Amino acid sequence: MDQRTYDKGLEIRSAELGEAYVSKALTEADDFTKPLQDLVTEYCWGAVWGRDGLALKTRSMLNLAMIAALNRPHELRTHIKAALTNGVTREEIREIFLQVAIYAGVPAAVDSFRLAKEAFTELDQS
Repeated sequence: MDQRTYDKGLEIRSAELGEAYVSKALTEADDFTKPLQDLVTEYCWGAVWGRDGLALKTRSMLNLAMIAALNRPHELRTHIKAALTNGVTREEIREIFLQVAIYAGVPAAVDSFRLAKEAFTELDQS
């Protein structure tokens, strides 16, 4: 593991998803899941999210579209909140999911809209 890339990934991951979320994921990791947490932190967040080629907002928008198309609701909920942190507006999220409807299917978009509405409600109530 490259410690510098891992540390950069941990910083970005914590800023995007929240300290509590990341701390819980790392604390609850066991012998089976720790290698995945390390991989995600180092490569996903450090090596890719840490690159200069795209703004974090753009990366968030791409993630929303891809995760919605893959129908990964747990990850989508997490990345909806992260996207808002990165400056993606609710209107932009709506447009992303409308695009998903055309290219990945209406059921994926329906689920995505539902999850976004739930995430917005949670954020509005906190």
